[in-house]
Amino acid sequence: MDWILELIRVGNILLATFLGALIGLERERHVGLAGIRTHATVALGACLFGFISLNIGAGADPSRVAAQIVSGIGFLGAGVILRDRGRVRGLTTAATLWATASVGLSIAKEFYILGIASTLIIIGVLSLHRLPGWQPWKYKNLKDKNILDDD
Repeated sequence: MDWILELIRVGNILLATFLGALIGLERERHVGLAGIRTHATVALGACLFGFISLNIGAGADPSRVAAQIVSGIGFLGAGVILRDRGRVRGLTTAATLWATASVGLSIAKEFYILGIASTLIIIGVLSLHRLPGWQPWKYKNLKDKNILDDD
């Protein structure tokens, strides 16, 4: 492989790591379960595995690597989900880990706009709870469904 191409790949890995770190920054600031380092390394690993799958050789199916990334990150995300006093915590963080892997894989496949746009969409979705009126709406629906006690 040409060393210039490898340097381009290093740039792609840095971009994937940066995008994963942005998602992790939001998680670390608001939740603290899996933060910058976790999300950045998930994006980095998915990007690197994506490059490996592109160069796997004739006769092999490169989509199998992507499929294993999806299931492997799902397993990692399961470790973030906690049950505490009848409440489940960490589902959103597990979902962001899974989505962050897709961002890394998109950068590996050179879908730069898709990876950057997905990162911004993920951060936007994670920021919804800060919208005015979000919390009263959420708690009203939980009370209506008898999920939240009237303490």
